[in-house]
Amino acid sequence: MSVYEFRHTASPQEAADWSTRETLLTDLRAVGGRAYPRVTGMFREKSWLFFEILLPFLATSAFVFVYRALRAPPEYIGFVVLGGAMTAFWLNVIWMMASQLWWEKSQGNLELYFAAPMSIMSVLFGMAVGGMVMSTTRAVVVLAIASLLFGVQFAVDQWLLLGAVFVLTLAALYGLGMMLASLFLMWGREAFHLTQLLTEPVYFVSGLNFPVARLGLLGALAIATIPLAVGLDAMRQLAFVTAAFPIGTPPPAVEALILVAMTVVFLGASRWTLATLERMARREGRLSVRWQ
Repeated sequence: MSVYEFRHTASPQEAADWSTRETLLTDLRAVGGRAYPRVTGMFREKSWLFFEILLPFLATSAFVFVYRALRAPPEYIGFVVLGGAMTAFWLNVIWMMASQLWWEKSQGNLELYFAAPMSIMSVLFGMAVGGMVMSTTRAVVVLAIASLLFGVQFAVDQWLLLGAVFVLTLAALYGLGMMLASLFLMWGREAFHLTQLLTEPVYFVSGLNFPVARLGLLGALAIATIPLAVGLDAMRQLAFVTAAFPIGTPPPAVEALILVAMTVVFLGASRWTLATLERMARREGRLSVRWQ
């Protein structure tokens, strides 16, 4: 008589019949395994240092020289430098989070993710952790070099709130990236075009190089929907407390609460969409590449 038992299960996790501890350890291994290539690749591929740091720094410098030519207040140079540092996170969310599952499908790895006895959320969380390390390195370098070269002087009164806003901004951004990853996967080839669409227009409506309040109603809509706009505006208010900000955006404490709400909504939506994708992948086979 066979020692194996045949029984219908809804997922590989249920088929594995693991304890809570074994399931948690497996998910943690998945997080570490998915974050590892992004962290180590940053140091092994030296060309990334050029493309990820120097080229974005040139774009930031261009806006700095424009503001100097217009004789704008010195705080606006700090606004541009801080915005240039935050572009690293948005690009990472769009190109290496939102589009990642679609690329994995094209390479034939997606079926392995859905068949493995682990949560697909742990895979995306590992991508987020590795992406945060990569983006934080680039952001710190851009912020440090630009501050030294252009003489940016920060005036911070509430360091704790500034740090909390930064962490909440990353949580909301990568929660949005997890949600977009499943949506981009369902939309297929349009993912590449959507990635292009969500780059430069988002830079504009988020007030990347100027206070978002200057956009009026459009800026208010950005504050309500885009984590980059909310977090960047709050960090500017906290990092340059002596600057004369245009009226129209909430205080940093309110924007921090907006980021908390965004984090909860995006993570909850990403969990639901990923669960829906898993059911489609196992029951209907819609996510497999036909010629594989």
